[in-house]
Amino acid sequence: MTYIGAIGAAQREAMQADKRVIIIGEDVEANVYGTTGESKQRAESGDFVQQFGKMRIRNTPISEEAMVGAAIGAAMTGLRPIVDLSYSSFLYMAMDQFVNQAAKNRYMFGGQSSIPVVFRSAMFYGLNTGAHHSDRPYSMFMTIPGLKILAPASAADAKGLMRSAVDSDDPVLIFEAVPLWGQKEEVPDEEYHIPFGKARIRREGSDVTVVGISGSLPLAVQAADVMAESGVSCEVIDPRTLVPLDSASIVESVKKTGRLVIAEPAHRTCGAAAEISAIVAEKAQPWLKAPILRVTAPNMQIPFSPALERHFYPTKEKIVAAIRTVCGK
Repeated sequence: MTYIGAIGAAQREAMQADKRVIIIGEDVEANVYGTTGESKQRAESGDFVQQFGKMRIRNTPISEEAMVGAAIGAAMTGLRPIVDLSYSSFLYMAMDQFVNQAAKNRYMFGGQSSIPVVFRSAMFYGLNTGAHHSDRPYSMFMTIPGLKILAPASAADAKGLMRSAVDSDDPVLIFEAVPLWGQKEEVPDEEYHIPFGKARIRREGSDVTVVGISGSLPLAVQAADVMAESGVSCEVIDPRTLVPLDSASIVESVKKTGRLVIAEPAHRTCGAAAEISAIVAEKAQPWLKAPILRVTAPNMQIPFSPALERHFYPTKEKIVAAIRTVCGK
């Protein structure tokens, strides 16, 4: 199943399991982004509007603040909305709703109301969409208490994490790397959940720990394959969820390997890679044999030029170079 197909399958399962689950967003009735229509995996079920009706699949005006605010209110009064916000860059339009309402209301009301709402957004980076549409802002939302932040890097994880997100009583933001949407993986047909805060060891190794975040995870695996040919054993970790973060698995891996390289597509300053670096420096410094290295996007606006953007984000070659550096090769 493709990554985007797995998201759709998880949404369908959630709506079948619980009548309180609804989907709202721009053009969701028309299945513009491919998760509310008929899929090859579920062709017998037809599209979402046909199966669940327009009361549960609802188009919204082009207003992110209205979408997010309406979903928060619906969640506080008994529904479990999934909000399709399309481009991650559009999340900024609703910052007041995210920060002052979704993240704080359960605390502000003394736990009298939970906020079971899922916000999906797609990071359209690497596709020549320019500075206004290429953002990867998950690290910005990591700093806000009360929000859970997910960044699945494979189809199977996308499905299982989506199911857990819908069942969560807290607001969840899922950031989907669009370059991964078409990638395929074996995905169980049956319903399953992946717990938050549990990293996935994609490859075991002994010489260096490589943490790949979101769209950088497949590149980290490819880099590990290259290094294996040189006799360097890489342990590749996919955090899957950034809040909560499975820091224990990363720290234990670094204690074993003594080296750490982190690859992520977001900007360098205050990114997830910076947070992981700080945690490892605090908890595993005596075991480090080399400085921690980050492979990230620079602190610059995303160029529209395909030739320039091609070199902007982490690549297999950049990750390989970082691994060689920490290994002294």
